[in-house]
Amino acid sequence: MKKYVCNLCGYVYDPEAGDPDNGVDPGTAFEDLPEDWVCPLCGASQDDFSPED
Repeated sequence: MKKYVCNLCGYVYDPEAGDPDNGVDPGTAFEDLPEDWVCPLCGASQDDFSPED
């Protein structure tokens, strides 16, 4: 699964790790994140993320 990077703060969403502190289980693809999920560091929306090269 592809990692995604926040364009504003550099946080990397790793689908293998998920975001358990915010209710996202490990193994959750970026495309399957809840609509209200935001960057846990800066609060940016999912629209502010880009696929990691």
